[in-house]
Amino acid sequence: MKNPTPSADSWHPPRLLQASLAVHGGALAVATAVPTLWPWALGTVVVNHAFVAATGLWPRSTWLGNNMTHLADDAAQRGEIWITIDDGPEPNVTPQVLKILEAHGARASFFCIGQRVTQHTGLAREIVAAGHAIENHSERHLLNFSLLGPKAMRDEIARAQESIENVTGRRPRYFRAPAGLRNPFLDYVLHKQGLQLASWTRRGFDTRESNADVVLQRLTINLAGGDVLLLHDGHAARAAGQAVILDVLPRLLDEIAAQKLRAIIP
Repeated sequence: MKNPTPSADSWHPPRLLQASLAVHGGALAVATAVPTLWPWALGTVVVNHAFVAATGLWPRSTWLGNNMTHLADDAAQRGEIWITIDDGPEPNVTPQVLKILEAHGARASFFCIGQRVTQHTGLAREIVAAGHAIENHSERHLLNFSLLGPKAMRDEIARAQESIENVTGRRPRYFRAPAGLRNPFLDYVLHKQGLQLASWTRRGFDTRESNADVVLQRLTINLAGGDVLLLHDGHAARAAGQAVILDVLPRLLDEIAAQKLRAIIP
């Protein structure tokens, strides 16, 4: 996916949702016209719901609305990549991440949890002062985020917007769902908040993989301009007591430089 941006225009349901509404309408019409066919109509609706739910479990899918999985073509041609770091800020990890980024002259976006920004205001401001961006990763990082209704989802995202803006003075432009999981309500909620959903091109699964070599390989295989990479400073797996990102990030940035790529903030 290229780099869509939220529009001030009225919201238009994604095609999958439009198709889903058509399925519901068609099933109702069939069951009304031919009552004996209601089991088939109901079965069609159930299958449709299951398909839509499964799509929400596919973090890089664009079927439920705009989803930034790759930078725009011009950024790719310039050899730019986007490093994104989730689940912080984490006092025992983030300061070291900032030092590594500074040493390599790289910029990154930190998708932070609103509550953690409020808890660690100084660290959040340090991230921004160093030239990095803080984006919205929800207020509480709920495990059941993808099961929320539209109001609860809106409140969770809006509260994080306020938490981050109150601390940093800057309102996030991008949102990443907890674990990348979502439901059909999210696209509309993000549109109303002026946010763009951002997932990734590839990730290292570094919340459960503590082997830095494995994480690095996942992030660098076929590495190219335009890629969006995902790491974690919060909830990071650890090896010998150290968050794996601290072993991976310097080597990742060396590889980026060796390939004449550049880590930027879009």
